[in-house]
Amino acid sequence: MKTVLRALLVAALALPGAAFAQAYPAKPVKLVVGFTPGGGVDINARLLAARLSDLLGQQVIVENKPGAGTNIANEYVAHSAPDGYTLLMNTAAVAINMSLYKRPGYDALKDFAGVSVFSSSPNVLVVNASTPVKSVADLIALARAEPGKLNYSSAGSGTTQHLSGELFKTLTKTDIVHVPYKGTSPALTALIAGEVQLSYANIPAIQAHVKSGRLRPLASTGPKRAELMPDVPTMREAGVDMDVVVWYGVLAPAATPRDIVNRLAEAVAKAAHSPETRQRLLEQGAEPLGSTPEDFDRQLKREVATWAAVVKASGAKVND
Repeated sequence: MKTVLRALLVAALALPGAAFAQAYPAKPVKLVVGFTPGGGVDINARLLAARLSDLLGQQVIVENKPGAGTNIANEYVAHSAPDGYTLLMNTAAVAINMSLYKRPGYDALKDFAGVSVFSSSPNVLVVNASTPVKSVADLIALARAEPGKLNYSSAGSGTTQHLSGELFKTLTKTDIVHVPYKGTSPALTALIAGEVQLSYANIPAIQAHVKSGRLRPLASTGPKRAELMPDVPTMREAGVDMDVVVWYGVLAPAATPRDIVNRLAEAVAKAAHSPETRQRLLEQGAEPLGSTPEDFDRQLKREVATWAAVVKASGAKVND
């Protein structure tokens, strides 16, 4: 009996990687999010996880690990076992932090394999509805009249919300103070409470607050007006030459077998374009995508360089 078991073990170890990939996943998969629940990344992650659970035949569990501008989550996944069971869902923050932090704890281009970009959407510049600011021009005028007195919140240092604010300041020659929070929800809570005067957030996170009248949208950072907010101008229409689109993508540890990465990418694409998920994304102002691993890897490389230039030009800094 021992001889038979030993022979089976040897045979199993001799199997090519593709054979192991065919058995993947054999247990639940963890999808790590570097933000608190309720923000755009978390909303997209939970929507994706529910569909992936059906497509992969195993439960996909979202685990929130907020903090350090998503670096806690990024480092955790980067150094996890490269077996496809611990994945990361993030935005451009994973690329931004390479230049924003001296020691981010990972290398976006060496420690991760891009799996697929699930969806994308613009940020929207919003202010507390109690402020007298009714337009981007009003905001610029107020910020120039009172330099350093206005504050803007973000989901954390290194997020697209943070860098959108820094880019806005550079382009408009204004002095507005950045106040980072551990996620979109606390950042918006601070805005509604009047602790800060403005913020940048995605449509799913602000939609209810805009409808209730607590927040006033001034401009979208996307290249075109958002379908869910057709009356809100783009930044370019408002006179600021700024275009920032937020993507939500899945990454795996770099050494994850390519067969597993490809299988995950196919599942993410199917999830994004399944009728129910596609409709829910569109209802939230997001565009379903589902890129290939190769396209995502190229995109990461471009964004590390692009955001490094923005960080340098803006002088953005964090305490790390």
